[in-house]
Amino acid sequence: MQAILERNKSLVLIVDDEAFNRQELRLALEQEGYQVAEAKNGAEAINVFRQTRPDLVIMDALMPQMDGFECCHKLLSVDSNKYTPVFMITVLEDKQSIDYAFQVGAEDYLIKPIHWPILRQRVKRSIEQSQLQQKLLIDNQQLQQLVNVDALTQVANRRRFDEYLSLEWQCQIRDQQPISFILCDVDFFKSYNDTYGHILGDRCLYDIAQAIKNVVQRPGDLVARYGGDEFAVILPHTNREGATYLAEKICFAVRSLAIPHENSQVNSYVTLSVGLSTLIPEPDSSCEEIIAAADLVMYQAKLAGRDRFLQ
Repeated sequence: MQAILERNKSLVLIVDDEAFNRQELRLALEQEGYQVAEAKNGAEAINVFRQTRPDLVIMDALMPQMDGFECCHKLLSVDSNKYTPVFMITVLEDKQSIDYAFQVGAEDYLIKPIHWPILRQRVKRSIEQSQLQQKLLIDNQQLQQLVNVDALTQVANRRRFDEYLSLEWQCQIRDQQPISFILCDVDFFKSYNDTYGHILGDRCLYDIAQAIKNVVQRPGDLVARYGGDEFAVILPHTNREGATYLAEKICFAVRSLAIPHENSQVNSYVTLSVGLSTLIPEPDSSCEEIIAAADLVMYQAKLAGRDRFLQ
């Protein structure tokens, strides 16, 4: 129980080159129920910060080698996914020092000697605000996940697909670089659902989506559920040769799943019909052009016997 309570305590990192100052702050903070970590210089502070991810940093502005201003700036660039307030404590009272402290990201600026009742209230308020802000950040990330990800297949949904293709289309118009588009249709998927039921049908779509995602791994590429049993892949800055290589790998990856499909008219397992299109967008053109081109080729792949890709 004690270990659980310790984990639930907020952690404050004290950074000061004077051992007496660190000890004084530690005793005051521990009396208020906080856990405390210490660092005697800026370099050590960065290492301790990476290891512990404290809820608050209290830092002396005047330290040798790396002063508190530089250290504050570096600390706040360590993890953009978490906001950590930094208090600067110093004897400096000039306008330039105070302005600079807030410029590098300090949350608060306290003049020595420390007024302990004020510090106690500011620490409490700042940690509460930081925790609330972190919760809001997590909630927003979860909301974005719900808005942009298809719940069944866990790849991008149609909304995200439309946004991303429009954005990349405009980028390629500006850069005059190729963009490739792969459209995949699961062969005889209605027959698969009729044979095995919707639960296995949903599992089939999930496995196919993940297989495609495992093939398409560049950060700038996007795999999306285009609709029903269709999947789309957006490949910015990708020529036809590169897209052809990926389309072949996608078809192979889905075949390798060896998902049984006894009523397929092509094979005894699930396969894809795939269309590929590559364009260098022209000014005033529409991204619908590349979709239409890939859709036409995919239809031709079906007419040619399915379980293949055409371009």
